[in-house]
Amino acid sequence: MHKFEDLKIWKKAMNVAEGSYRLTSNFPVDEKFNLTSQIRKSAVSIPSNIAEGAGRNTNGEFKQFLGIANGSSFELITQLYLSERLNLVEKGSAKSLINETLEICKMNYSLQKSLSKS
Repeated sequence: MHKFEDLKIWKKAMNVAEGSYRLTSNFPVDEKFNLTSQIRKSAVSIPSNIAEGAGRNTNGEFKQFLGIANGSSFELITQLYLSERLNLVEKGSAKSLINETLEICKMNYSLQKSLSKS
């Protein structure tokens, strides 16, 4: 079992989730149950799965939840690109969140590799 609050990847994922909420706060009301909801769910899923995996009994279980978190990361990136294409945000305004999410993916792969060795 790992203390998830101390994991850098979890802290960064929490920042992305917070940033996603802030970004979508200005989306049109008619997107509330569509893209706004999807972005927020994907963003929250990343740190949630990292935390859930950290609380599991084995490294194998932890890796499984890291894999789910990684899938949510790619969902989020796709949704952020779509929000730009639909002009729900200014071009480039989602770029920092996209880059942070890509960094989480890299950290995730490294963490998974380290769990395989132990």
